[in-house]
Parts: sequence; C-alpha cells; structure tokens
Amino acid sequence: MVTAAIADLKARLSAYLKQIKAGHEVIVTDRGVPVAKLVPLEGKELRGTRRQRLVAAGVLRPGRGALRKSLLSPPKGKLTGKSVLDSLLEERSEGR
Repeated sequence: MVTAAIADLKARLSAYLKQIKAGHEVIVTDRGVPVAKLVPLEGKELRGTRRQRLVAAGVLRPGRGALRKSLLSPPKGKLTGKSVLDSLLEERSEGR
C-alpha cells in the first residue's frame, strides 16, 4: 500500500495511476491524515464497455433487431447546401 500527500498526488497523478492499474492501493493524506483510498476497479467494472455500463445503469436502452441497410450508406443524389467545414468557417468569420 502506497501513501501520497494531496500535493504529491496532484503533481504525479500519472505515476500513481500506473501503480493503481498494477493492483496497488494508494492512501491519500491531507497533512498526514488519511482522507481517501484509491483502489483498482474490480474485474466486472473494468471489463465492461461504456455502452455496457450505460445499459447496466439504466441510462441507455439498446436497440432491438438489425440495423436497416439504408442507414449503412450515404443517401444518393446531388449534395445540396454547404459542407460542414464551410458552415463552420462562416460562423467563425461572423464571430459566432
């Protein structure tokens, strides 16, 4: 178990996160008094994709069935209007 003062943790966060990923725990102290413990995630928490975690939390409801083929390719026909880049550059020149 590793102990780190708040200032040291802020200065070397990447190094401490590397230790946590390796399975170590880090106790965070404020003026020598322990205030928090940083621990690695458990297997199930770590492995889930973002989508799986959102579904498990009830934030996302996955679709049912296959994706329509018409959504896999861009629409046919002549492009109309400006490109996204042109619109963005126009907005920037107008100060928006």
